[in-house]
Amino acid sequence: MNARIRIGLAIGLLLLSHGLSFAQTKAAKIDDLVRQYVDNKQFNGTILVAEKGQVIFKKGYGMANMEWAIANTPDTRFRLGSITKQFTAMLIMQLVEQGKLKLTDPITTYLPDYPKATGDKITTHHLLTHTAGIPNYTSFPGFFENQSREPSTPTAFVKKFQDMPLEFEPGSKFSYSNSGYFLLGVLIEKLTGKPYAQVLQENILSPLQMKDTGYDLFAPIMPKRAAGYEKAGGSYINAPYLDMSIPYAAGSLYSTVEDLYKWDQALYTDKLVSAKGKTAMFTPFRDGYAYGWGVGKTKVGDRKDSLLVIGHGGGINGFNTDISRLPQDKQLVVLLNNTGGAPLGDMRRNILRILYDQPVQAPKKPIVDLLRQSALTDPVATVRQKFAGWRANKAYDVSEEAINSLGYELLGSKKLTEAITVFDLNAEAFPTSFNVYDSRGEAYLAAGDKAQAIRDYKKSVELNPKNTGGLAKLAELGQPVAAAAPTTATVDSTVLASYVGEYQLAPSFSIKVTQQGSRLLAQATGQEQFEIFAQSPTEFYYKVVDAQVSFVKNDKGEVDGMVLHQGGRNIPGKRVK
Repeated sequence: MNARIRIGLAIGLLLLSHGLSFAQTKAAKIDDLVRQYVDNKQFNGTILVAEKGQVIFKKGYGMANMEWAIANTPDTRFRLGSITKQFTAMLIMQLVEQGKLKLTDPITTYLPDYPKATGDKITTHHLLTHTAGIPNYTSFPGFFENQSREPSTPTAFVKKFQDMPLEFEPGSKFSYSNSGYFLLGVLIEKLTGKPYAQVLQENILSPLQMKDTGYDLFAPIMPKRAAGYEKAGGSYINAPYLDMSIPYAAGSLYSTVEDLYKWDQALYTDKLVSAKGKTAMFTPFRDGYAYGWGVGKTKVGDRKDSLLVIGHGGGINGFNTDISRLPQDKQLVVLLNNTGGAPLGDMRRNILRILYDQPVQAPKKPIVDLLRQSALTDPVATVRQKFAGWRANKAYDVSEEAINSLGYELLGSKKLTEAITVFDLNAEAFPTSFNVYDSRGEAYLAAGDKAQAIRDYKKSVELNPKNTGGLAKLAELGQPVAAAAPTTATVDSTVLASYVGEYQLAPSFSIKVTQQGSRLLAQATGQEQFEIFAQSPTEFYYKVVDAQVSFVKNDKGEVDGMVLHQGGRNIPGKRVK
């Protein structure tokens, strides 16, 4: 071997070694990050991360089955929830390329039994993009309590929503609807003459050798199936039963992080559908939603550029999931969790920071478990002292919504004194939130203290004159209060400018905030743009609906979040743009 060749080989080995070391460093950082979420009881599941098309990290955390202490591993099978939709969309695109379906045809062309009054207006394109206007069956009153446990056939279940009036003219708005993707499954079965699960197996899973993916059913014995859990108090309980014929083509698949990596890699090829078909699949129509995928730009850390992300989340009893693809650099992050409610968006953003050599934001520890333990065992003075310490410590997450939920948990357990203590602390921490007073008023009412309940409900209505629940309670207590116009604050235009951006409150729901001079405008996904009016420098309210928004700042004083207050709920959202 001559000297030049030896030198070239040495340099090649050096570069290879350096690349492996660099990848291992990122893997170690990801592991360290995820362990923080695990230690905080915020994640229990499996993760896979690919960089430039190559897997650099995959690992399971916590238990797939808590009763038998069986650990999660990279080949543990999780229910995917709405990640199912991208597979359904792919089956539809295959039918389009086979000449069996046109995206622009009315669905009554293929489903002649569907009511023509609405079906003649709806196209397959509308179903794929959540712009059909069909009411979302999972939002029906009492759905999870009364309907989700009962098995059904696709044809029979469609009748539950097919005769309902549309919520808007098809194509005019975006409104996330499982009903649309359920109907796509029916369409696939009608055009192929085969069950949805069989078409999926033959057209996607078998060609890609995705042997650990399929339609999840309760009865069959399935190796390495994760059980689903939900948090209850300081521990976990088994998630409520859900008959998997109900999510169907909108959410009934199971898979592993390893199989989803195969899926990701196949999407860079033309194995399943042509390049033209993929372009159609990944082109958003309204509000950043394409065919089974959310598509948008994201900022990663301090990088000046924005990166294109194609992804989707999923949530189903006991599970929440997320898959995010960055095609520019062939990056992939897959997060599968089987305890429900994990902060997967925060985790994904932190993992992307690691991939792009940006500093991570250490996950804050939730104080709810600590507060619960203290409220149940310590004197009130000690509880207050500890809570003050947690609030002052930037390592802890003091969440109004989480503390409020703890108060209701204690109230439901008839621990009235403890519940009132927790509601007291929440009111002190968030004194301008109408909801904390409304909740504490309910606790005082349960304790028989009508005078204090009246004072709290009055305070709640004072802060939010549109709090119809508080007004109704006051009327019941013989204290009718006329709804007054909210007080309006004047906020400097530079402060308003700091709120401009997009805030993601759910995988497919965000609020975009814009400024027009001294006016602040907010547009929620699938809705019109409305002005929001200042009650304080950080709190704003709608006049067209009973809802408020609060802007949240991080430790650096930067606006990085929003909380939507509506219907007694406080829904936090991260700033993504």
